[in-house]
Amino acid sequence: MPKDAAVEEFAGLVRALKARDGRSYEALGRRLSVSASTLHRYCSGATVPEEFAVVERLALLCGADEEERRALEAAWTRADDARRPPVPEPRGEPAPQTRTEPTAAPRPAPGPERAPSPEPEPSQEPAPGPGLAPGHGPAPAPAAAPEAAPAPELDPVHARVPDLPSERRRRRWGWPGVLGGALAVAGTLALGAVLLPGKAPGRPAAPPAPLTWTVASDLWENGCGHTYLARRTPPPPPEAADARSWAAAQGAVDGGRTLVRVSVQGKGTAAVVLQALHVRVVERGAPLPWTAYRMDDGCGGAVTPRRFEVDLDRPRPVARARDGYDASGQEGRTLPAVSFPYAVSVGEPEELLVSAGTARCDCRWYLELEWSSEGRRGTVRIGDEDGAPFRTSGAKGRPVYGYDSAGRAWITGEGSGQGG
Repeated sequence: MPKDAAVEEFAGLVRALKARDGRSYEALGRRLSVSASTLHRYCSGATVPEEFAVVERLALLCGADEEERRALEAAWTRADDARRPPVPEPRGEPAPQTRTEPTAAPRPAPGPERAPSPEPEPSQEPAPGPGLAPGHGPAPAPAAAPEAAPAPELDPVHARVPDLPSERRRRRWGWPGVLGGALAVAGTLALGAVLLPGKAPGRPAAPPAPLTWTVASDLWENGCGHTYLARRTPPPPPEAADARSWAAAQGAVDGGRTLVRVSVQGKGTAAVVLQALHVRVVERGAPLPWTAYRMDDGCGGAVTPRRFEVDLDRPRPVARARDGYDASGQEGRTLPAVSFPYAVSVGEPEELLVSAGTARCDCRWYLELEWSSEGRRGTVRIGDEDGAPFRTSGAKGRPVYGYDSAGRAWITGEGSGQGG
């Protein structure tokens, strides 16, 4: 494949990922720890990333599956090879010598005058004698040009780190680099043992959590009501159980509200006390300018206990306990809100339902569950099923469509998007 074609192929895949995600260069760059201009250069083909790791993070952020990531890595490899200068052939001759006195050239005056002087005077630089053939005098500075290195071999599209191997840094390291890294790690651990008495080198900073949890984050209100934001008109609404794969295939984002169910239980018989549930917003942006698609026209149903509501538009969102409602019997009944703390164990699990809403941001956020057990304390971070942050975008003022089952088409509706 021609060099320019390889680079353009890679840039096209990066552009497609960014377009799928919908965020600005600046917002994506912050997540990737690169500047907006650098990310733009990746998309335009002006620059090929020095390491695939940054491209892999971009693929994960934009929801690429494993097959897409493998194709992206193959394209990056071709583009990386195309943009690297050819490795110069090793030379057999020694390095260029510095200019010395032309003692090898015969001088016309033989005899004692040619006897070697133990310490010639520095100021008396020999000059060509009358019998010296033309062109055999001391070589001027340009004489070393044939042996001088060509123009710097740094590829202008790579940000190289000095003194690192010129091979692909993501995969290949020489033994000196491995040995140096090992010595550096050993030194750091030894220093930690001195500065932090009582903590053995290599011991984790936080104790292992004595609890386990599972997450379901593509839930619909009462099993039937939800709103998604999508860039393009999606296919008909799925069944609620297929919501996750449907949304991923469309690149859809929760519009106005996200429901998360966390099932928690202890690993052993000892009780684990859940002390608090915190919300950490890790990124804020303007609400997505996409169309809102409602999965239904509203429905009723039972609300489970342990329900928490979160307003993501607050500077510091808080999970607040709310009353639930049990409609399983002939007459419904209110379920009083239960606040932290409370306990779980292997035989007594607990289920938390978090309803997080926003009208003014495209928010990415985590839950953090604080626990204590048998004299130990810790916090676990909870993201979606893949460990990524949850994502919710305001839907206020967006065009809203509902699905007409009889006509098998999306039609315009009233409102501004659920929760938005």
